[in-house]
Amino acid sequence: MAFDKAPTIEKYRTHGEDTGSARVQVAVLTERINYLTSHFRAHHKDHHSRRGLLKMVGKRRRLLDYLKRTNVEGYRALVQELGLRY
Repeated sequence: MAFDKAPTIEKYRTHGEDTGSARVQVAVLTERINYLTSHFRAHHKDHHSRRGLLKMVGKRRRLLDYLKRTNVEGYRALVQELGLRY
C-alpha cells in the first residue's frame, strides 16, 4: 500500500479504541480510492486494480448509506470533511 492509514484512523475515530466504525472505514476507503484514481492516470490499462477500485467505491457507498440511515448529522459532517459531494 502506498499510504499509511494510521493518520487517517487517528483523525476520524470517535474514541481511543475506534478503528473500525463506519466513519473510519469511509475515510480509509476514500484515501485508498483517491490513491488508486491517481494510479490510473499513469497506468490506464491496469484493469485488475480497476475492479478493486469499483468494489471499494461500492463498499463506501453502502457504508455511507448506513451512516445516512443511522446518523444524518454525522453523515453530513463526514461528507463535508472528505469533500465527497460537490
